[in-house]
Amino acid sequence: MAEAEESPGDPGTASPRPLFAGLSDITISQDIPVEGEITIPIRSRIREFDSSTLNESVHNTIMRDLKAVGKKFMHVLYPRKSNTLLRDWDLWGPLILCVTLALMLQRDPADSEKDGGPHFAEVFVIVWFGAVTITLNSKLLGGNISFFQSLCVLGYCILPLTVAMLICRLVLLAGPGPVNFMVRLFVVIVMFAWSIVASTAFLADSQPPNRRALAVYPVFLFYFVISWMILTFTPQ
Repeated sequence: MAEAEESPGDPGTASPRPLFAGLSDITISQDIPVEGEITIPIRSRIREFDSSTLNESVHNTIMRDLKAVGKKFMHVLYPRKSNTLLRDWDLWGPLILCVTLALMLQRDPADSEKDGGPHFAEVFVIVWFGAVTITLNSKLLGGNISFFQSLCVLGYCILPLTVAMLICRLVLLAGPGPVNFMVRLFVVIVMFAWSIVASTAFLADSQPPNRRALAVYPVFLFYFVISWMILTFTPQ
């Protein structure tokens, strides 16, 4: 019995072809190179090498960090709306300012025990505990900045009060008196206002508009306590 011939145009009788049947007919010419190496553009290599700090010396690393801290100090001294402290946050500046302020508020051990003056650890704890409390309050009010960004801003904005403490120490060298107190009071008030303006310039936009007063009030108390410690400080 002769088998029926399959017509190529009849889809119902056509036998299915394999999916990759046509690949067996493809040949690769010997003249086409199939080997090579992946290269990175020279500019990309240079940028990657510049951004890497693994091969950087310790001296260059320290100088780079000090320059970054100095730039943030300038942003506090000339407060304006900027994201520098929030974008490139660090805690080196706040640590330096806190230690410097605590050292300048330090008295002789005998005088501190006699009149109840603050010790180094007390000043250190007051500053950092206050900053952490304000940061938690900011987050609970719906702030859109991170925990360490808020600590960075609050710590760097102690710079005006640290300058006020330095000026007060120099004024106290002339001896106590009403004129001496008035000069110190004026300096502390100006630097206190400077710290408030600088901190709110960086933190105001991170809070909801209807809750900014609740976020600024703890900041006011925080810098007020530090200002009070500076104003009431006496070397003896």
